[in-house]
Amino acid sequence: MYSLELIEPPALAEPEQAPVATKAATVARRAPETLRQRKLWNWSIGSYIKRLLLLAVIALAVRIFVGEASVVPTGSMEGTILVGDHLFMDKLLYGPEIPLLHWRLPVVKQVHRGDIIVFRYPKDPSETFLKRVAAVGGDRLEIRGGILYVNTRPVQEPYAVHHAPVQNEKESWGPTFVPDGSLFVMGDNRDNSSDSRDWGFVPIQNVIGEPLFVFWSYDAPTARWLDENPGHRISFYASIAENFFSRTRWNRTGMLL
Repeated sequence: MYSLELIEPPALAEPEQAPVATKAATVARRAPETLRQRKLWNWSIGSYIKRLLLLAVIALAVRIFVGEASVVPTGSMEGTILVGDHLFMDKLLYGPEIPLLHWRLPVVKQVHRGDIIVFRYPKDPSETFLKRVAAVGGDRLEIRGGILYVNTRPVQEPYAVHHAPVQNEKESWGPTFVPDGSLFVMGDNRDNSSDSRDWGFVPIQNVIGEPLFVFWSYDAPTARWLDENPGHRISFYASIAENFFSRTRWNRTGMLL
């Protein structure tokens, strides 16, 4: 005799929920991490831009109020400053102008005879010139036989360079009186300089600074420095890159003026 046992059929397995729950939990965990990463990325970009802006403002402030770099493209000061000398100029002591407002800070340093100054060209203030002060307001100036006389006394000028004969018209000039508030300036290369002998006095308020030192000097002719043609400029910059070490005047780097 057989005995029959009531056997319950096995329960049907429910779909696995654990993997779905795990994925949901992972996504939930990753969402804040992604959000944090995005915030950090945005903060990094914002911080980088703020730093760049701060550096730009500092650089602009230094250029306007403290000093700036400039290149000498002509030979009017040869004997002291050469064509291709790159100079750092001090502006802070000469009352730099505040942009847009056209206000000037107080002048701390007075200009004296023999100083090398940077000034705005009286005939065209958009241009800047570099010359040496020969006489100041109230002085009587005369040039006789290539010798400079200020207030009837000869001035020792070891920096002056003379190539032309003393009969040259620029070697005999004056006498003249320098008006108050003005300067009489000349280039050290006396026979190759456009200066007060040609276009008159420099108002003292046109002075914007003085050169401090040569930070780099590159040997290239005046025509290359003054050529504004874009194609020629690119070619010139390429030649500088190619001949940087061979044509840099290393002995002039850091030279004080």
